[in-house]
Amino acid sequence: MIDEFAKGDLHGRLRRDREALLWKLDGLSAYDARRPLTETGTNLLGLVKHVATVEARYFGEVFDRPSPEPLPRWQDYNGSDLWATEDETRDQIIGFYRRTWEHSDATINELPLNAPGHVPWWPEPNPNTNLFAIMVHVLGESNRHAGHADILREGLDGRTGVRPEHETQIDKEARAAYRAKIEQAARSATPIKA
Repeated sequence: MIDEFAKGDLHGRLRRDREALLWKLDGLSAYDARRPLTETGTNLLGLVKHVATVEARYFGEVFDRPSPEPLPRWQDYNGSDLWATEDETRDQIIGFYRRTWEHSDATINELPLNAPGHVPWWPEPNPNTNLFAIMVHVLGESNRHAGHADILREGLDGRTGVRPEHETQIDKEARAAYRAKIEQAARSATPIKA
């Protein structure tokens, strides 16, 4: 009973984070969806592509249920899952992510939480694991990258939130006043060096 409750709760949260990550692309131009927004090149469409690849590997290869999507060998990892090439469209990457969900959901639905898995890219003595641990791991990855996407999107146009129905109208004056208050507190708490 507790296993099914835990599995359902983790799965529900994973579904929530998937949708939140995709929502961050909503209404953006092709350029804004793909352009590097940090010094290391982090970009919104690349985050979606990366999370799709992570999920495909963990709910596929780890349980000997390879993803039907073509993936490079994990041994050949070169960071190409972190950005969209000129030939990849937003729709292709979103489609890849959604098809990955279907495959992942099938793995989650068909296996018990204690189903054994093997993560060959995890160092000894930790490569042997189970579905519960992988669900927690992938949920953490998805949540982390959805948070990155939230910050990146806020930097582009000020939009924030987890779901569209929770988004509030942007009050630029209130935001500016709030930010100024925090800036003043930071300056007041910082000693002035001579």
